[in-house]
Amino acid sequence: MFPFLLVTSSSDKLYPYFFKLARIWAKIILFGMGFRVKLKKESEIVFGKSYMFVANHTSMTDIMLMLAIEKNPFVFVGKKELAKIPLFGFFYKRTCILVDRNSSQSKKEVFNSAQQRLNSGISICIFPEGGVFDECDLVCEFKTGAFRLALEHQIPIIPMTFVDNFKRLPYDFLTGGSPGKMRVTIHKPILTKGLDISLKNKLKKQTRTLIYDELKRYNS
Repeated sequence: MFPFLLVTSSSDKLYPYFFKLARIWAKIILFGMGFRVKLKKESEIVFGKSYMFVANHTSMTDIMLMLAIEKNPFVFVGKKELAKIPLFGFFYKRTCILVDRNSSQSKKEVFNSAQQRLNSGISICIFPEGGVFDECDLVCEFKTGAFRLALEHQIPIIPMTFVDNFKRLPYDFLTGGSPGKMRVTIHKPILTKGLDISLKNKLKKQTRTLIYDELKRYNS
């Protein structure tokens, strides 16, 4: 798929086509590894509307699963270090919004890049834990970036719970992993219209609690 991904990642106008190809790539990878996606939807997501997608992050398969389950075109906001990964990093750098967490200027640029994408009808996706962790109690503490962006741009937050990814392919893949089902809960939207930026911590806590409770229910 490299030639087609290369062409469609060359322009923002072609990004929706790149996104469709990326979804095909993700589904092939998940199917080939023996993973079966099981969706539980608490509400329908309106196609063509901009959202802030957030989910827990425990596996290298999280990016592929997010692409596989969501039809609305979105871009990932992620740390710039991932751009160093061979091949994957090449497309990551061309299509995602990169942030240097040690640079205040970089964080300002993220806002401008997000605004540009949202204006073109593209949604945003952030894993608010800020990385892949396996030492936390189900969910690590969230960072505020996703919720600040959602409030600043007045877009709904769609929390998603990835139930089984850490069992299917943990970040430290030498510790285990197996084929099987990947259960996902797509929660009801958390609306931000009319809310002030000062509520970012409240929304962060609300979203984390929602995902934590869902994981606890499945793992009890």
